[in-house]
Amino acid sequence: MRMDVLAKGQQLRLLAHRAGSARQSGCGSRPARSRIFHTVVAQARQSAALRELEAQQEERASQALESKIPVVKDLTWERPLEIIKYPDPRLRAVNAKIGVFGDKVKQLGMEMLEVMYNGDDGVGLAAPQVGVNVRMMVYNPTGRRGDEEFILVNPQILSTSGKRELHEEGCLSFPRLFADVERPHKVKVRAQDVKGSTVMLTLTGWQARIFQHEYDHLQGTLFHDRMKPEELRKIKKGLVALEEEYLQLHPGAVVQRA
Repeated sequence: MRMDVLAKGQQLRLLAHRAGSARQSGCGSRPARSRIFHTVVAQARQSAALRELEAQQEERASQALESKIPVVKDLTWERPLEIIKYPDPRLRAVNAKIGVFGDKVKQLGMEMLEVMYNGDDGVGLAAPQVGVNVRMMVYNPTGRRGDEEFILVNPQILSTSGKRELHEEGCLSFPRLFADVERPHKVKVRAQDVKGSTVMLTLTGWQARIFQHEYDHLQGTLFHDRMKPEELRKIKKGLVALEEEYLQLHPGAVVQRA
C-alpha cells in the first residue's frame, strides 16, 4: 500500500469520528439551522423596515421644504439654452415654483427637450441644468425623438416603494461619468402640465429612476450625493477634473466640492 493512500485512509477515519462526535453533540442540528434561518429573516425584515422609514422621512422633509419655496410669476430665461456642468452653483440653488402657465411654460419645455436630445444620450433634463432655476423637468424614457415626452411642472413625490434597486446612472451635467445609484423601484407623483392642470403618475423601474434623478436636481441634490463611498471613489478623479475646469473658467469662484 502506498503511504499517501494510507494517510488518506487515516484522514477519512478521523473525519468520520469527528462527524459522529458532532452529531452526538448536536452540532449542525435542525433546531440550530432553524434558529439561524429565522435570525436572518428577522434581520432582513428589520433592514427593509429601516429603509422604508428612511424613505418616509425623506419624503416628509422634501414636502416641508417645498412649502417654503418661492413662486415665480414671470418666467424668463436666456437663449440659447445650454447645459451647465458640475460644479456650477446654479445646480445647488433653490428652484422656484412656477406660478404662471401657458405658452411660455410650453416653450421652455420644448427648448429643454431639444437640448436634451442634442446631449449625449440624454433621456431627462431639469430646468436648473440649463441655468433656469425653476421647478420643471422634461424626459423621454427612450431618448428617441417622436416617442412619448413628458413636461412636468412643480412635481412632488407623494410616496415611494420600500423596494430599492441599484443601477448605473449618468448625467448630462457630469460628462462621461457613470456610477451605480440606489433608488426606490416605484414612485407616486403629482405635478402640473404646461397648462397648469394636475397630473398624477405612478412610475416604476426605468421611468421612476429618470424621474427621481431629475427631481433631485430640483432639490439641489446631485446624483453623486446619493452614491455609496465605493461608487463615489470610482468617479472621484472625474469630479475633481470638472471642478478644476470650472475654476479655470471662473477664477476666484467658490464651489462645493464632492
